Amino acid sequence: MASPGLGDVGGKKTPLFTPQEIDQIAKFLVGNQRRERENIIIPRSFTPTVIKSNEEKTIEAVLESCPFKSVLSLCAGFVLGGGIGLFAASVTPTIPTHDKPQQSAREVLRELKVSTLSYGKNFAAIGFMFAGVECIIESYRGKTDWKNGTYAGGITGGILGLRAGVKAGVAGAFGFAVFSFAIDYWMRH
Repeated sequence: MASPGLGDVGGKKTPLFTPQEIDQIAKFLVGNQRRERENIIIPRSFTPTVIKSNEEKTIEAVLESCPFKSVLSLCAGFVLGGGIGLFAASVTPTIPTHDKPQQSAREVLRELKVSTLSYGKNFAAIGFMFAGVECIIESYRGKTDWKNGTYAGGITGGILGLRAGVKAGVAGAFGFAVFSFAIDYWMRH
C-alpha cells in the first residue's frame, strides 16, 4: 500500500510534492482568503434560512427603532381612544330638564366630537409615552422580558400621576406597573 504523497519512480519512493508546494496548497485550502461577508448565517434548525438584503435590513432597523414604535403607538392610541370616546359619548344618557330641553342633532354631534378627540388625545399620549420608554429601557438593558414593560409602566404612570401630586404619582406608578406586568404576563402565557 502506497503512502499518500509518495510516488513510485523506478522502484524508489519519491515525494509527489515538495514541502513548498504542500505549503502553498495548505494556504490555498485553509489560508487567509478573506472576503467581506455581510450575511453569515449559522442555522439553528433544519428549516431553510433566508438571507436578507441590505435594503431589508435597513427597513427592519427603521421598523424596530424607538421613534417609529412611539409614533406607531401614538397613531394606534389615537384611533383606539377615539373609538372608545365615540362609544362612551354615545351611551352617555342626556336627560332633558326644565332648564335644558332636548338636545339638537348638532349639539349631540358636537358632544361626540369633543369626547372622541379627548379620549383619542389621552390614549395617544399614553401610548406614545409607554412605547418610547419601554423601547429605551429595552435598548439599554439589551433584553426582552417582563421587566421592560413593568418598568415602563411604572415610569409612565408616575409621570402621568405627578400632574396631580406626589401621592398620585406614586399611586399611578404602582398601578401602571402592576397593570403592565399583568398584561405582559397574560400575553406571554
